[in-house]
Amino acid sequence: MIVLACVFCVAVGSESSEDDLSPQDKLQSTSKGLSDFCVKNIKQAAFGRKEIEIAQQEMPALMILRKRAGGEKPLAGAKVVGCTHITAQTAVLIETLAALGAQCRWAACNIFSTQNAVAAALAEAEISVFAWKGESEEDFWWCIDRCIDPDNWQPDLILDDGGDLTHLMCKKYPHLFKNIRGIVEESVTGIYRLYQLSKTGKLCVPAMNVNDSVTKQKFDNLYCCKESILDGLKRTTDVMFGGKQVVVCGYGEVGKGCCTALKGLGAVVYITEVDPICALQACMDGLRVTTLSKNVITREHFNRMKNGCIVCNMGHSNTEIDLVRLNPLVCICVCSSLGVFCLQGRLLNLCCSTVPSVVLSVSATTQALALIELYNAPQGRYQKDIYLLPKKMDEYVASLHLPMFEAHLTELTDDQASYLGISKHGPFKPNYYR
Repeated sequence: MIVLACVFCVAVGSESSEDDLSPQDKLQSTSKGLSDFCVKNIKQAAFGRKEIEIAQQEMPALMILRKRAGGEKPLAGAKVVGCTHITAQTAVLIETLAALGAQCRWAACNIFSTQNAVAAALAEAEISVFAWKGESEEDFWWCIDRCIDPDNWQPDLILDDGGDLTHLMCKKYPHLFKNIRGIVEESVTGIYRLYQLSKTGKLCVPAMNVNDSVTKQKFDNLYCCKESILDGLKRTTDVMFGGKQVVVCGYGEVGKGCCTALKGLGAVVYITEVDPICALQACMDGLRVTTLSKNVITREHFNRMKNGCIVCNMGHSNTEIDLVRLNPLVCICVCSSLGVFCLQGRLLNLCCSTVPSVVLSVSATTQALALIELYNAPQGRYQKDIYLLPKKMDEYVASLHLPMFEAHLTELTDDQASYLGISKHGPFKPNYYR
């Protein structure tokens, strides 16, 4: 049996092949003498550069942005502080922001998903990055704090994934926080935290919600998880899915992608859901809707699981699994990404595998355009509130990716556009469309 909290369910550790010396205790510098960074091993930069170059081939929209910007540099002078996963794909985004004129400082939003060689390559490219795979919780907050660099830097923009960077700046450095031009947040967790700030009157800058953009919901959440869930599980467990009983907790876009992939391999899939609309969709998709007794994954659930049951997580944090009560269990590490009995992981698809570059290209391009919009918007356009991306921007991002599939759009006639009451050049959907 497999239980997925998607919210989902296998976990991670740190790389065992590298030395145990903390990166904080190492004196490292790049070939150009830069020392304002902290990564596992700067000597891995050459390999990380190759990974980034491979990712670029599947991320056409960001490369187009670099070419179209030309000498304009729409982010010239912008100081961007970021807290996202540090992978080859996000490195392409970070270096695109730098190519558009931004100065960037970066930390990881997840203690397990950082690709160490990529982090080294970013540092070698003169990006101040503070991240390595297998950070402790203390390391995690130290890295974000170093990334902010409060004594020497005033950020203009925040690019966050999960809200930890925003939270730390708001709480610890309010004098810096109130002077930034805006926040771009890409995760459901981070958006929830922004709305909490807004409700309490602590959101003193405009924020762009890219998590709820059509391009994020329909591509990253669905297609990315559809492929990466299987990749992560197979890499770490070598399990065969045919005939396995799988419980997926949540039937949003992430859950739909995972269920589609698992059903395609012959698994018997059940889902749990609190939303009657999502539950009805699952029923019509041929899935059984059931319940877990309480919460998501608790110690009681573990006690009832079969020997060898796999539990993995695809939520932003590890709160979907009751780790406080699971910690007394013995954890036996059988590979760098998998422990037996107690699987304390986050984001299976990023910690135990990789995600498709072309899908992340869609999300990353959306984030880049949101940063450009916030930085260049005239004073007064955005207030201390949370905004959704204009549909025109969503459609522009999608159009940049069509050439790689040799896809060609049909153009509306004037009569058709008049009948529909829209411009023949878009946007083709109303702002409330998701």
